[in-house]
Amino acid sequence: MRRRRAGGRTMVERASKFVLVVAGSVCFMLILYQYAGPGLSLGAPGGRAPPDDLDLFPTPDPHYEKKYYFPVRELERSLRFDMKGDDVIVFLHIQKTGGTTFGRHLVQNVRLEVPCDCRPGQKKCTCYRPNRRETWLFSRFSTGWSCGLHADWTELTNCVPGVLDRRDPAALRTPRKFYYITLLRDPVSRYLSEWRHVQRGATWKTSLHMCDGRTPTPEELPPCYEGTDWSGCTLQEFMDCPYNLANNRQVRMLADLSLVGCYNLSFIPEGKRAQLLLESAKKNLRGMAFFGLTEFQRKTQYLFERTFNLKFIRPFMQYNSTRAGGVEVDEDTIRRIEELNDLDMQLYDYAKDLFQQRYQYKRQLERREQRLKSREERLLHRAKEALPREDAEEPGRVPTEDYMSHIIEKW
Repeated sequence: MRRRRAGGRTMVERASKFVLVVAGSVCFMLILYQYAGPGLSLGAPGGRAPPDDLDLFPTPDPHYEKKYYFPVRELERSLRFDMKGDDVIVFLHIQKTGGTTFGRHLVQNVRLEVPCDCRPGQKKCTCYRPNRRETWLFSRFSTGWSCGLHADWTELTNCVPGVLDRRDPAALRTPRKFYYITLLRDPVSRYLSEWRHVQRGATWKTSLHMCDGRTPTPEELPPCYEGTDWSGCTLQEFMDCPYNLANNRQVRMLADLSLVGCYNLSFIPEGKRAQLLLESAKKNLRGMAFFGLTEFQRKTQYLFERTFNLKFIRPFMQYNSTRAGGVEVDEDTIRRIEELNDLDMQLYDYAKDLFQQRYQYKRQLERREQRLKSREERLLHRAKEALPREDAEEPGRVPTEDYMSHIIEKW
């Protein structure tokens, strides 16, 4: 009888000790987690990002010198884009900025719960929300040129809401939230690329250029050529046309043209018009949810993914050999192109600095979070390894009843 009681008491003591060890471990882990890193979620082992995220995006240049001051609110671009709600991404596609490639990325390369339906032979894809048959993307490859061929900021902001209301009448009950995005390109390269495109027969003459409810008159926007197109034009002829919309195209397409009387050049003096256009383009660019640069494809991908919390399936590729890259021009010609695109040159310089600062800010923020996660996981790992060693039973030694009672009282 005594042996049975002694054996039963030993089993109870061991069970009690096991419960105490488990309870103590849980409490210790909770306390440690509270002090080590509240609000942080655990990532990959060791706090490291997945290998593709480590190697895919370039390291920010530590020697980059900022040209402009931007407050933190201009650098933070983490939006709560609600694809199941009423949010819409609107892509402003400026000619010869790589917009066609980027537009295809949006409909074919984004990892979505319900991917866009892109069928062979069709120019447009159907991009519905996961929970209803309503589009979340307004772009060339999803809705077509619904506001006109290569519609600019002035046209899109006045046209998009009405177009979507007609397409999806049921959505009239709740207001939509529009997130405008665009791409910019080095002005000289973009200009040369447009010239080559026009030289091959492109005209974009079906563009509407709607502003303040009307299209420009022939006197306000005279053509640069006679006939059906301007194919075969030389670069000199292209530069000599004073009405060429290729000049400062990026500023014109991003500015609010209503501020300067649309295409009526006599509305305000030329110098004031140019300054108003540039400042308006800068303001609208800052206010956009996202913009990328053709010369920085991987950084463009990175910022888009972090802005909208969407992931691309395949990484962006940087193509340095473009049609513009194959054009050999002398220094005098380059200077002439820069003069013709002086506003675009200023805008691109401004946009490039804002883009680089946003990238640098995001990467530094992400690395800081990764370091905190890594530190947190190291502390948790050490705590997990330390607990069993501290509470391990010494061989041949069994805790007495008095010792266990003392521990329980202290607990």
